Amino acid sequence: MTVTVAETADVDARARLGRGTAVWHLAQIREHAVLGRECVVGRGAYIGTGVWLGDRCKIQNHALVYEPARLGDGVFVGPGAILTNDRYPRAITADGRLKRADDWEPAGVNVDDGASIGAGSVCLPGTHIGRWSVVAAGAVVTRDVPDYALVMGNPARFHTWVGPDGVPLVDDGNDRWRCPASERTFGVEQGLLRALT
Repeated sequence: MTVTVAETADVDARARLGRGTAVWHLAQIREHAVLGRECVVGRGAYIGTGVWLGDRCKIQNHALVYEPARLGDGVFVGPGAILTNDRYPRAITADGRLKRADDWEPAGVNVDDGASIGAGSVCLPGTHIGRWSVVAAGAVVTRDVPDYALVMGNPARFHTWVGPDGVPLVDDGNDRWRCPASERTFGVEQGLLRALT
């Protein structure tokens, strides 16, 4: 499996792309970024300096992933989604100088395996997106998202639970939830969803 890079893409020579990864038109991948195997980076997407992606991630068209974000395996970032990194954004310092890299400390978004971040959503710096969770299209994530949670709105709030298939789970009562797609069962303990064996 070879790496595919469109002629119009801008991939820094110091970036590392895993086997089978494809980078499409007008995408930019900055220095020291690491992309795992079989990733797809869509048209016009941006992957910042030192960003780390696991295997089989999909970064859709015009999504922006700013450093030092870390994405696990199988993460989906929808079209136009933004993973930000500046807690206190300013163009200039308090004394009027143009703000430079040394004038602030980036805080990346961490996304666990299997999570999906919907089109046009924004994840604020330092937030953590849990395993198999879903951030709905257009949501603004201002705080951590638990595993298996579906969050939506501005600011993003818990809506329901979802399973690895991405389908909302059915409440079977007594803190037990079932996936209608796979029939897998889950339990809620101390406010968090866990797969049951």
